Amino acid sequence: MVLKRKKMSLFNGKAKFITSATKIEECPPENFPEVCFAGRSNVGKSSLINAIVNRKNIARTSNVPGKTQQMNYYQIGEDCFLVDLPGYGFAKVPRKERDRWGRTIRQYLSERESLKLILSVIDARHEPSGLDQDFFYWLASNEMPFCVLMSKADKLSKNKFAQSKKAVKNILAEMNIDVPILGYSASSRQGIPEIQELITDFIQH
Repeated sequence: MVLKRKKMSLFNGKAKFITSATKIEECPPENFPEVCFAGRSNVGKSSLINAIVNRKNIARTSNVPGKTQQMNYYQIGEDCFLVDLPGYGFAKVPRKERDRWGRTIRQYLSERESLKLILSVIDARHEPSGLDQDFFYWLASNEMPFCVLMSKADKLSKNKFAQSKKAVKNILAEMNIDVPILGYSASSRQGIPEIQELITDFIQH
């Protein structure tokens, strides 16, 4: 019963943008547990954050890949931080800049002690890319807690989504990885309550 009340209070709209960081030294003090969102450029991480906190535009969204170029921090009440990481893949920025992002993100994921969960976002309509699979393997190899979220699940029939989810599960199994896989739609809110529950469970343990 206590857990249920906590879940309700965690995502009741009391969310606010805190800061943007381009390097780990600029991240806020580790006063709260953190959950971060990672994935390819333009996969929908910012839209997912908006859906999770029940706010339309707390996280800026764009159709231009690479719009998120910093680690954007959002505080959820007095409970946790949600962190929107720069996307990887198609960002239209110089290679030197992409490499710098990569180093910063690896440092953040490796060194941030308050990080409780990494949500790896992929598009349900497509098989995980080589970059996605490399990221899964890197996370697992470094024993980092992560889950796979499949965006735009509403764009597929139930049968097609089940096939897509099974394909992702098989790819992970080939790497000896067993993590939760959840489908969702930011626009229809399909699967959002389950993701809220997942986040709550991780930050409370």
